[in-house]
Amino acid sequence: MAETIPFASQLHFSEPKPKVAPVYSNASSQFSVEGNHHADPYLASDDEIPSIDYSLLFCEDTDQRLHALECLRQACQEYGFFYLVNHTIPDKVFDGVLKGVSDFFDQTTLEEKMIYRKKCSSDKIRWDLNSSAGENREYLKVVAHPQYYFPPDSPGFSKILEEYGKEMRKIVIGLARAVSKTLGFEEHFIEKAFNLKSGFDVMAMNLYPPNAKSKGAIGLSEHTDPSFLITLVQDIDGGFQILSHKGNWINVYIPHHAILIQLGDHLEILTNGKYKSHIHKVIVGNNKVQRISIVGIHGPSLDKFIRPSNEFVDEEHPQKYCGMTYKESLKANGDDEVDVQSSLEQVRLV
Repeated sequence: MAETIPFASQLHFSEPKPKVAPVYSNASSQFSVEGNHHADPYLASDDEIPSIDYSLLFCEDTDQRLHALECLRQACQEYGFFYLVNHTIPDKVFDGVLKGVSDFFDQTTLEEKMIYRKKCSSDKIRWDLNSSAGENREYLKVVAHPQYYFPPDSPGFSKILEEYGKEMRKIVIGLARAVSKTLGFEEHFIEKAFNLKSGFDVMAMNLYPPNAKSKGAIGLSEHTDPSFLITLVQDIDGGFQILSHKGNWINVYIPHHAILIQLGDHLEILTNGKYKSHIHKVIVGNNKVQRISIVGIHGPSLDKFIRPSNEFVDEEHPQKYCGMTYKESLKANGDDEVDVQSSLEQVRLV
């Protein structure tokens, strides 16, 4: 069992209002929200979102470490999402990957991108451009682990993506060990349960347009994601919304060079609903400028069979989800691995 975690009276919260200027835009304003709830169905609140100091989760000071772990437990159980600050990814890696993604979308020709349009369900690299009432974005998706599949005709860009992917995986493994402790287990519990050493990761790079270039207010419709957890970084704030455990939509304003962490469907399955994934969406109806995001979907090994762990199932907490391999779950809702669609409803028992 993990070390005992004392109760922490209050989580650390980030400022709810955006204060960081765009990284790659000279626009003075980014996103605006006007009207009331009845006039604007996409209006969300600026409720606080907890921030977790990554460095404190592993510091030598016992009191600080235990307090940070308790804050993490509360964030996982009461929210399902949080900002990660003071992590180990260098600023230059953040800036480099965001610029690399921006350059890919802006400078790579349509003809060059079209070669990555979907050919079959086993694609390892996929590009597409959608503009409709239900989705407005250009994206590039790549399998990033256990093998890297980055665009071979863009070696500089591929090198940047690989460096970023490796740095982010270190964070994911660290969080797996910390989250294991918050559940009362030894630190390798989640790593073993998901076989994260061979975990299947997909990196999705998105460009969301200004509203003048969109065909509707939706950038990406409501969904949850499979996996252990999801990481998200972006170049400017706005547009991303999460449905809280209280049933209200919250605007996400990620602090500069911080990472938004969301719990994935498969952590919910493993913990039998103790730690839950949350619905989220992207709204572009108020976009003044384009927004770039880089999303990492960090999953179990494809052949790992995932079901609620026995430690979370008893008479008071009956098994809520059936079991299947991670690969089966990715194919259950679309027969496609790189699109990593949620199949949480297909495996739900109660």
